[in-house]
Amino acid sequence: MRKKTMSKARQVLPASLSKAPTGITGFDQITGGGLPAGRPTLLCGGAGCGKTLFSMEFLVRGAVQFNEPGVFLAFEENVEELTKNVASLGFDLTDLIEKKKLMVDHVFIERSEFAETGDYDLEGLFIRLGHAIRSIGAKRVVLDTIEVLFSGLANASILRAELRRLFRWLKDQGVTAIITGEQGEETLTRHGLEEYVADCVIMLDHRVADQRATRRLRIVKYRGALHGTNEYPFLIDASGISVLPVTAVGLNHKATTGRVSSGVPRLDTMLGGKGYYRGSSILVSGTAGTGKTSLAVHLVNAACARGERCLYIASEESADQVMRNGRSIGINLQPWVKKGLLRFHVARPTYTGLEMHLLTVHKQMEEFRPAIAVIDPISSLTNIGTVDEIKNMLLRMIDMLKNNDITTLCTSLTHGDGDLEQTQVAVTSLVDTWLLVRQIEYNGERTRVLYVLKSRGMSHSNQIREFLITDRGIDLNDVYVGRGLVLTGTARKVQEMKEALDAEERQEELQRAQRLLEKKRLIMEAKINEIRSDFSTAEDEVLAMLKDQERQNQILAADRRVIADIRQADPSKESRAPKKQPKSDLKDTYDDEK
Repeated sequence: MRKKTMSKARQVLPASLSKAPTGITGFDQITGGGLPAGRPTLLCGGAGCGKTLFSMEFLVRGAVQFNEPGVFLAFEENVEELTKNVASLGFDLTDLIEKKKLMVDHVFIERSEFAETGDYDLEGLFIRLGHAIRSIGAKRVVLDTIEVLFSGLANASILRAELRRLFRWLKDQGVTAIITGEQGEETLTRHGLEEYVADCVIMLDHRVADQRATRRLRIVKYRGALHGTNEYPFLIDASGISVLPVTAVGLNHKATTGRVSSGVPRLDTMLGGKGYYRGSSILVSGTAGTGKTSLAVHLVNAACARGERCLYIASEESADQVMRNGRSIGINLQPWVKKGLLRFHVARPTYTGLEMHLLTVHKQMEEFRPAIAVIDPISSLTNIGTVDEIKNMLLRMIDMLKNNDITTLCTSLTHGDGDLEQTQVAVTSLVDTWLLVRQIEYNGERTRVLYVLKSRGMSHSNQIREFLITDRGIDLNDVYVGRGLVLTGTARKVQEMKEALDAEERQEELQRAQRLLEKKRLIMEAKINEIRSDFSTAEDEVLAMLKDQERQNQILAADRRVIADIRQADPSKESRAPKKQPKSDLKDTYDDEK
């Protein structure tokens, strides 16, 4: 009985911590559902890191998406200032206040007006805040910022006690609360006490490296729940805050067997006859002017023609320039842009850091939901990071796109003075298909060639193809391989013309030999006919002679019988027996032939 009781006890799972979703893109993913429901959370950071905007979005999203009204108690900015500041994110506080889904209250506290006498009491704050909560049935509360509230209190023991009292009171109210705090010099907050009282502590950071600013978020602690412990970049734009859980991305994407045409039929043939795998990553590397962007444009055009959405991220050319260059090879991308099937995002990589660049790709992916993505080129990222940093960033980006079943083509510039089968950003091991385009200088000209260095999961050609860019698009031709030579361009055409001329001469020589043989055959048949004619004439003469001889013998025999009858002679034994005339050998031969 005891063993059974213990086994049943092991099967009982602990109740999971209730969480309140924030609605902030990416944040709920790294926290496993949001902030701890009914508990206070400390949101700390330096000036300009986004504490107020994060808190306000938490309230607005809760009221709009989850039907949880909220109260924002501000100690620094008044209602009018807050309304104007968050309007840039598309939040209409006035409308939410009128609908009683949100209440914003400003409490003015001036440090110079304080004199510390007796006990510090927050009862007035509790009454004011409790009334606001009850008036709209609030489920969420924000206090911004706590330093102002306790600015007149110097006694650390009293401060800690009052902080505990504040956090306990918020728990008793059953509201999910955010308390913002300013970062201290060596502590998370200025007082260094709040992080020990709060159930959840979130640190926001706004750092500048190499003249590029990046905002990052880190969950310092989260009582009662598992959470991501790494730093996550986040972006503040016109639609609010977006957090990218980059380090949460893992190797859990599905490998499909569907194919995507490259837009170049001959290239599809080289890739097992069907093109790239859907959801795979493709790298096109080569020196300048080899046609990397042209291959990307063909892929985009083919996908849009199938009705699939495409995201084109360019960092060296504007959208108009890409479309103009596409028209020069017979591809017009403008109609796809007008139909909403193609979206360009153009920005210099030096405008933001690597993490912000990755976050931008993530945000564009979430908004547009493309089937095809083009990053042109990834080698430009070398201006904003080291090789290891870029490789880690691209690893996250490729995994992120694969998890969403997005076929991704990246172009990379290589330098002609180095090994062409290497890239500046060292991502060749990360991609599924690697195409190399290069220029070959021979006989006073430079020609482009293409070959497939690798393509995982499919049989692919190991042949080199001449890469032609025409006004009708890209065309791949076989290079000349023979007699120990590999020729392209004009040299290939000259060699092909020479071989064609040699073949033509051999054909003419063969035809002459055939005509001569035919002439000899006719002569032979004529001679045979002549001999047969002579033979037939001689044969006729001999037969006529035989017939004449036989006739003469018959006449002679008849004459002999007449004479014998006249003489009434007794016929001799020899005369009585009829004599047989001998036949000539020629007559025998003739009869045999008959």
